[in-house]
Amino acid sequence: MSSAPSETDFLVVGAGVAGLRAAIELASAGRVVVLAKKEVTDSNTQWAQGGIAAALSDEDEISLHLQDTLLAGDGLCNLEAAKLLVEDAPARIEELIQWGTEFDRQGTKLTFGREGAHSRSRILHAHGDSTGREILRALYAKAKTLKNISICEFEFSTDLRLQDGRACGIHAIGKMGEQRQVAASAVLFATGGMGQLYRNTTNPAVATGDGVAMAFRAGAEIGDMEFIQFHPTALYLKNAPRFLLSEALRGEGACLRNAELDRFMAKYHPLGELAPRDIVARAIMHELEVSPAKDPVVYLDLTHLDSKKMRLRFPRIYATCMQYNVDMTSEFIPIRPAAHYAMGGVRTDLEGRTTLPGLYAAGEAAATGVHGANRLASNSLLEGLVFGARAGRTMREELRSRSGRPGSHPRTTTSDGPADASTESTIRHIQDLMWKDVGIVRTGAGLRHAILRLEELRPPTIKPQTRRDHEAQNLLAVGMLVARSALAREESRGAHYRTDFPDHNDAKFLKHSIIKGDSIRFN
Repeated sequence: MSSAPSETDFLVVGAGVAGLRAAIELASAGRVVVLAKKEVTDSNTQWAQGGIAAALSDEDEISLHLQDTLLAGDGLCNLEAAKLLVEDAPARIEELIQWGTEFDRQGTKLTFGREGAHSRSRILHAHGDSTGREILRALYAKAKTLKNISICEFEFSTDLRLQDGRACGIHAIGKMGEQRQVAASAVLFATGGMGQLYRNTTNPAVATGDGVAMAFRAGAEIGDMEFIQFHPTALYLKNAPRFLLSEALRGEGACLRNAELDRFMAKYHPLGELAPRDIVARAIMHELEVSPAKDPVVYLDLTHLDSKKMRLRFPRIYATCMQYNVDMTSEFIPIRPAAHYAMGGVRTDLEGRTTLPGLYAAGEAAATGVHGANRLASNSLLEGLVFGARAGRTMREELRSRSGRPGSHPRTTTSDGPADASTESTIRHIQDLMWKDVGIVRTGAGLRHAILRLEELRPPTIKPQTRRDHEAQNLLAVGMLVARSALAREESRGAHYRTDFPDHNDAKFLKHSIIKGDSIRFN
């Protein structure tokens, strides 16, 4: 692993599934530098358990995958984006297999799991519940065979560089705290999600919305930020991380029980535990609210399922639960919902172009409209593959002359020690505020309160120094974008639910929210 050079042809910020797939596509056209914020293995891709969806089984059809995606999106999916997603899926999966991805099989045949809101068993898994890790391994191995690709770890991108209104590189902080600038003919943001906005999240510590914040500051349009998906089932124990308990557990027959140990999902949705995630998450929150317990939980129950099969099917989940003295084959698992995925992000077209020339985006950092108001389970890894490849191809085809591009810049050193107490306090305040007022259930009063408090947290115009300072600045920026978008959408749709506007308002809001600078509109 080398440190970042001062200039390159293509710059990819983010080394998850979208970033690596784009880099592979770009390698034939010039030098590609991929910047990873920490280790390559520290991304949402690495943490993805559930699987990747594709209509490949004999009982499935692409049209059914499309139908399920549109239904989950609650009226707001970009139809063309959703079509591309499901139509490109088989080819992208075959490609992964050719590159060495080892999906689970019975004999020589691929096995397909079932998850919530899918009408067919179409979820491919790897090593039971380590699908993202296996896909990342294969993509990384493929990228390492291409001499034009350089992957640089511990390179924290802080801001986009512009020249004549065009993205021409980034400012970054290196591993040793050195500030640098990397020039490029085109920049792709594949920076992943923003789950660290919330006190409870399934996302790794690196998911601080950096790409969205950088793009917003540079003047790009941001879309659909009100739609934050909360995963219904995350491990909830003292001193344990909010570890994701895959939807595939419910696909295999696990059920949900409230504090009285009664199953409850049937009264909220005819699909019960396999209802769309937003409905399951809100149902759990309601059960928590009516519980008399001081720190209530609900439970995920697998005890009626074959214990040997569950240990083999979900080895990582089983081992993690055992680490905290919970044997999921014989005990109920205490759970609560946690922030999981952002449907919104940097607005792009179907080829990854943002509204800022020279800047592209793909994966969770992008907003193509493919997921609408609520992502269908196991479409996220697929989105990274499909739109990462498309963005890479477009960047390759639109390679411009490098004449006039900024040259190299001297490196300077800055302090990059531990964040001070005030920075950590600010981040905790943001996370608590977002969980309380901009979480699973929202109100106009709560959203206005959150916006007011976030404004008060905005620091004076002092330039951030450390990585953690920049993360705090980015969380504040994306938190404000989420809260502003949620306040403006006076209806409930998909993952956005307001008690003061509990119904759809198609006449006014069957549109995407768009923020640029201080303005917000629906289109």
